[in-house]
Amino acid sequence: MLTVKDTALESYQFGSKSEDTYYVLIDLVRNPDGVNITQLANADPRTFDTVLADMGCVLMLSGDEMDELIRRGDVDSNNQHESLFLLARSQGLI
Repeated sequence: MLTVKDTALESYQFGSKSEDTYYVLIDLVRNPDGVNITQLANADPRTFDTVLADMGCVLMLSGDEMDELIRRGDVDSNNQHESLFLLARSQGLI
């Protein structure tokens, strides 16, 4: 079973708004290199989810989704990685 140390939280910003930021919880055991943005950008939209899964993506959230989870108290804004990991585990994603 994965531990929080076996994962990383990566964030990518593609604009200036909150919804332009994406948070990706990565399984480092499956892929220690994390997300390859170039490969992801060149992925066929029909296989986008498969490409993310192959990169070790456990969960991907937009900035708006992350903000909502923080607002509801499901994710700690000061400890996003660990609290998002625990949320993913509680929801059966890990």
